[in-house]
Amino acid sequence: MIASWALMLSGLLFAIGAVGALIRRHPLVVLMGVWLMMTAAVLALAAASRLHADETGHVLGVLAIVAAAAEAVVGLGLVVAIFRGRPRADVEDLGSLRW
Repeated sequence: MIASWALMLSGLLFAIGAVGALIRRHPLVVLMGVWLMMTAAVLALAAASRLHADETGHVLGVLAIVAAAAEAVVGLGLVVAIFRGRPRADVEDLGSLRW
């Protein structure tokens, strides 16, 4: 019963994150949307693992959390590089980081 509610909650969180990542143009908001989608995926893994009484989903959830942390470090590094050059940043400004 709890697992089905958690799966519905993870779907809702994933939808909110997708809308935030696709509609907004500020790099930090896009990163928060991607982070929210990854968190929703971890919640879905844990809920499905509990629903099927299998521990594999929990292990995959921990690996996904590690991947989300690495994504946050790289993404925030890019955002800092953008903000150093100009006071106002936009997602379109990522093209200026090319060689």
